[in-house]
Amino acid sequence: METVSEQRCFGGVQGFYSHTSAETKTGMRFAVFQPPQAKDSPVPVLYYLAGLTCTEETATIKAGAQRLAAEYGLMLVMPDTSPRGAGIDGEDVDWDFGTGAGFYLDATEVPWSENYRMYSYITRELPELIAENFPVKSGTAGIFGHSMGGHGALTIALKNPDQFKSVSAFAPICAPGQCPWGEKALGNYLGEDRSNWASYDATELVKQRATDQHILIDQGADDQFLEQELHPHLFEKACKASGQALTLRFHEGYDHSYYFIQTFMADHLTHHAKILGSL
Repeated sequence: METVSEQRCFGGVQGFYSHTSAETKTGMRFAVFQPPQAKDSPVPVLYYLAGLTCTEETATIKAGAQRLAAEYGLMLVMPDTSPRGAGIDGEDVDWDFGTGAGFYLDATEVPWSENYRMYSYITRELPELIAENFPVKSGTAGIFGHSMGGHGALTIALKNPDQFKSVSAFAPICAPGQCPWGEKALGNYLGEDRSNWASYDATELVKQRATDQHILIDQGADDQFLEQELHPHLFEKACKASGQALTLRFHEGYDHSYYFIQTFMADHLTHHAKILGSL
C-alpha cells in the first residue's frame, strides 16, 4: 500500500491510498478518514460505496461526513467504483457500464471476469488491507452507499450480515434486474441467464431471507431516476413479505445529487454509530 496524500481533518486524518489489487489485477485507490479517537484505540469502520461515474474522491469531498465521523469515532473507507485501466475493449465507452460502473459484483462473462471483481474486492481484499494498515476494531463494520453504491451496500450487507453489522443507502438501485441500468450491467457482466442475476439484486435477495439488520433508506421524491431506475417500492414490498426491518423515507424536493446526501448524512452516520457501538 502506498500513501498518495494525508491531510489533517476535524482532528483526524483524511488520506488517499493506492495498491495493486489481486482481485482486479489493476491498481486501485481508496480514501480513509481516521477520526481522532483512532490515535488511542481501534475504532469501528464504515464503508461508503459511491455511484456511477464516481471515484474514491467523490463522497470524500462532497458528502460532508468527516465532521460527525470525527465526533462519533467512526473510520470512513471510500473505495473507487471499478477497476481502471484494465485494457478491456469498450470499458471506457459508456458512462453506465465499464469504468466507473463496476456494480459491486464479480463478473462471470469474458472479458470482464478477469478484472471486474468488485464484490470480492469490497468484501475480502479491501477489509483485509484496512485491518492490516489502520486501527480498526474487529467485528464492527458497517456499509452504506449511493445509487449504484446503494445497490452494492444492500446486496453486500444482505449476503454478509455477520461481516457488516449496519447498512443504509441513499437512493439505491433496489431492483437492478428490473431497470435499464441494471439490465445493461448484469446482462453484460453476468450473462443473459437472469437466474444468475438474483445474487446481486437486493429485492430478490431479501425475498430469500430476512436478516437481523435494520436497513435505513433515504430517497429524494424529486429524484430524476426514481421511477425508471431505482424502484424502492419493490424492495419495500419484498422486505414486508420476508419480515426484513426497513425504514424507507421519502423527502419532497430532493433529487439524486450530493446536496441530498449532505442533508441526510448525519442521520445515516447516527444510524451506524448506534449499531456499531460508538454512540
